[in-house]
Amino acid sequence: MLHALHNDALGKLILRLTVAGLLLPHGLTKLLNPGNLTWIGNTLAGQGLPTVLAYGVLVGEVVAPLMALIGWRSRVGALLMAANMVVAIFLVHMGELTAFKDNGGWALELQGFFLFGAVALVFLGSGRMAWRPD
Repeated sequence: MLHALHNDALGKLILRLTVAGLLLPHGLTKLLNPGNLTWIGNTLAGQGLPTVLAYGVLVGEVVAPLMALIGWRSRVGALLMAANMVVAIFLVHMGELTAFKDNGGWALELQGFFLFGAVALVFLGSGRMAWRPD
């Protein structure tokens, strides 16, 4: 009975769909509301970085999750998602890095989930249940 639970391919699929499926709407919101990219650009400029790097969020939150969702170059997509989250934590959430909410949860639970879930995918890859072009 428990042998049926040993399915690495299914586990990898679930992880890919969860991390990428939950991150993608964040990217689509930024894509559909250009004011978000302006805000990110201004935040980058405040750190002395070029504002054009704001478009990198579309790679990290739209392109990369799509890669992971379909299982095409999942490791690369996951690396891009992880890098995106490192930049987001650095630019926006550094003040919350050691903060906890009233309910005891880490203030950066969502960001941590995206970061470490993506890192896990870097190491695991897409698995057998992935799109493989000929």
